[in-house]
Amino acid sequence: MSASSNNNYRHVTDYWDASVADTLSPAERLVYRSNCLGNDLRITNTGGGNTSSKLMETDPLTGEQIEVLWVKGSGGDLRTSKLENFASLYQQKLMALQPVYKNTPDNGPKTPAEDSMVGLFPHCTYNLNPRASSIDTPLHGFLPAKQIDHMHPNSVISIAASKRSKELTSEIFGESVGWVPWLRPGFELGLMMQEEVEKNPALVGLVMGQHGLINWDDDDKACYDLTLALIEKASDFIESRDKGEATFGGQKYASLDAEPRDELLVSLLPWLRGQISQQKQFVGTVQCDEKMLRFINSHDAGRLAELGTSCPDHFLRTKIKPLYVDWNPQQEDLAALKQKISAGLEKYREDYTAYYERCCRDSSPAMRDPNPTVILIPGIGMVAWGKNKSESRVTAEFYNCAVEVMRGAEAMDEYIALPQQEAFDIEYWLLEEAKLKRMPPEKEFARRVVLVVGAGSGIGKTIAHRMAREGAHLICADLNAEAAEATAAELAEIYGQGIGVAGSGISGCGPAIGLSVDITDRDSIRNLLHQTILAYGGLDHVVVTAGVFLPPDKQGKLSDDAWRLTFEVNVHGSYNVVEESRRIFEEQALPGSIVLTTSVNAVVAKRGSLAYDTSKAAANHLVRELAIEMAPLVRVNAIAPATVVAGSTMFPRDRVIASLSKYEIAFDESETEDQLRDKLASFYAQRTLTKKPITPEDQAESAYFLLSKQSSKTTGQVISVDGGLHEAFLR
Repeated sequence: MSASSNNNYRHVTDYWDASVADTLSPAERLVYRSNCLGNDLRITNTGGGNTSSKLMETDPLTGEQIEVLWVKGSGGDLRTSKLENFASLYQQKLMALQPVYKNTPDNGPKTPAEDSMVGLFPHCTYNLNPRASSIDTPLHGFLPAKQIDHMHPNSVISIAASKRSKELTSEIFGESVGWVPWLRPGFELGLMMQEEVEKNPALVGLVMGQHGLINWDDDDKACYDLTLALIEKASDFIESRDKGEATFGGQKYASLDAEPRDELLVSLLPWLRGQISQQKQFVGTVQCDEKMLRFINSHDAGRLAELGTSCPDHFLRTKIKPLYVDWNPQQEDLAALKQKISAGLEKYREDYTAYYERCCRDSSPAMRDPNPTVILIPGIGMVAWGKNKSESRVTAEFYNCAVEVMRGAEAMDEYIALPQQEAFDIEYWLLEEAKLKRMPPEKEFARRVVLVVGAGSGIGKTIAHRMAREGAHLICADLNAEAAEATAAELAEIYGQGIGVAGSGISGCGPAIGLSVDITDRDSIRNLLHQTILAYGGLDHVVVTAGVFLPPDKQGKLSDDAWRLTFEVNVHGSYNVVEESRRIFEEQALPGSIVLTTSVNAVVAKRGSLAYDTSKAAANHLVRELAIEMAPLVRVNAIAPATVVAGSTMFPRDRVIASLSKYEIAFDESETEDQLRDKLASFYAQRTLTKKPITPEDQAESAYFLLSKQSSKTTGQVISVDGGLHEAFLR
């Protein structure tokens, strides 16, 4: 989506392209307008805001032309929305709910009567559209304009979250934009806005106290232009009052340089992840950019952080407030930082419990996890946490927005947060709770980080795909960096990068990354694990499938160097990976599991693979020894494949042809590599009890089982996945 050059905006980007928009249907133009607005994060945050159009449509029952409200549905994101993400309602039926509500006993803001109206929205659905309507539907339905944009721009929320919000609205926008006080989104807010417009039909928009901006027009392009113009005007006003170096009271601390900062984060994050994951595990995102550090390093950071966030979209993920750690990066060390975080976490949990007990109602859901999701550390930056990488990136993005809101409000006036009772009533809203319960259950590995060494091909690649299906975050590692990156790219293509636009460096990643590693080199492994920690905050599971088979020469001999390399990779390499991962597991103090890859050759003596077979025998015993060393926190098991030909780098074309010749299996040199491999795999299958070829998918299922809770009482075991080679039966 390219930006238009026909404007002089400095604070927003005009993405509207008439040559595209004019080819679209009215409903498609709404989607296009939404995408243009959502593409600029200065206009609205990920998942935030909504748009609508009142359009004439054909009634599928009567064939008559009727007015239909198309409005962004519940849980949608403007930047990525498609038409199926929009709800459609008969406008006349929606308006008919007003007398129903007014005749409902005990109605009013935040009453069960108001909440009950949401259950009537489906009765207004046009053309059996399955998309659920959002709680903001009345705001769009009750305002008379045909086109409406409701956005969460940082600049306008700065006005909405200022002590003199109403006065600033008038000073900045004049008489064309009105103001309404904070009211939880829903039926009552829609009625309040309707009343404001009835009193003053000349209004083109409203600043919503503590919330955001809503504006309208009867033409969709004019509505879009108005949205941009109002945000630009608010931004200009803020910038004219910018305090420069005195922003947030000026700088109290200095940022660490990138290298010592990252070293400290690598030492801190696994421990920190363990501290906040007492109820459920979290995945992290680190933000260390200049804007965030300008806030965190400032004199006012502690005061403003304690006030909490304002926009309800923000604190649903950032919680009522972050944890600010008053640590001096120039004078204090890691031990002091951990001590201050420990004390801060204890105090935070106490405060959150008190907040819950003070604000809860008889009908409130049970208290949720009292740990912070945003932690601010001077000199270092912000660490945001979520149930998965996408959620933690959204959390980080939202606190970035909160910081900009505070900057704007403090430049113009004085920042004020939403009253705690109002915040609680959003956070523990029964409608939000019902929405959470409607979400599909989390997959087993949704909160887990899995390192697969050897993920560039064969068994390792297949295991990476298998674990991704279970929701895992994957570090796809391989000696071949391009192959590792290709596997990660495949996973991103299948599962997406997730939502949320935040994260510094590698921490801005999605659910899979590809990295190179040489498991015979400790420094290479440490670098891999450092990148893993910076990307996700920790590590839960390790799989090592990397291995080598070096064939003997024509005399059946193997050089000393080949012997050493075989053991370096197949035995010492696995040990290196586990030993270097050990600190992370111990620092987190969270249960984990490890799966190594040995071979049924470990228990079957045969000619031609002396070094390989003995290395795998050593690897079998390494599994047992490591299981003892890592207990009780981490389980260590192994899969023992046999003759997995498909996709294996151990079976290049020349080795396959050599094996076919050895076993006198007919083949043609013109056959493809896959055809040749299939012939060899079929031959090997006939030597097994099940008579079926062994595939990478078979190994992946066993690895998944050994990593999962299903094998929670199994450690120190080697599982053969060989189709039933009786020669390999344990004896």
